[in-house]
Amino acid sequence: MKTAVLKLLAVAIVTSGFNTSAWAQELDPGKTEFLSQCAICHGTDGKGNGFLSEELKTKPANLTVLAKNNNGVFPLNAVYEVIDGRKSIRAHGTRGMPIWGLRYTPGPTMAERSRDFTYNPLLAIVDYLNRIQQK
Repeated sequence: MKTAVLKLLAVAIVTSGFNTSAWAQELDPGKTEFLSQCAICHGTDGKGNGFLSEELKTKPANLTVLAKNNNGVFPLNAVYEVIDGRKSIRAHGTRGMPIWGLRYTPGPTMAERSRDFTYNPLLAIVDYLNRIQQK
């Protein structure tokens, strides 16, 4: 009986480990951050058709063609600076009060931040946008 319980317990642990592992692989921090902070204007697909897009004076950009509009190269630094407020986009608000508040305030350069292996929401969004570019 004791052996059967131990085998059942072992199967449960292994099975739950695989399920947890599969679940963790499905997580995409960049997509999650994008959907929670950007999709309301840029749309869940990044093409500028978000819930609020019709209410805005300036139509949100289609973020899936950034590379296409830059000779096939994703404009990494420019995207980073737009999100953190260094490069002004009128619809995002002034640097003194960007639409996201202090969430993406300028700080270390992108190279300095990339050496920090802790979660960085700004880098997560930039990575996600790079991955959704049209070919």
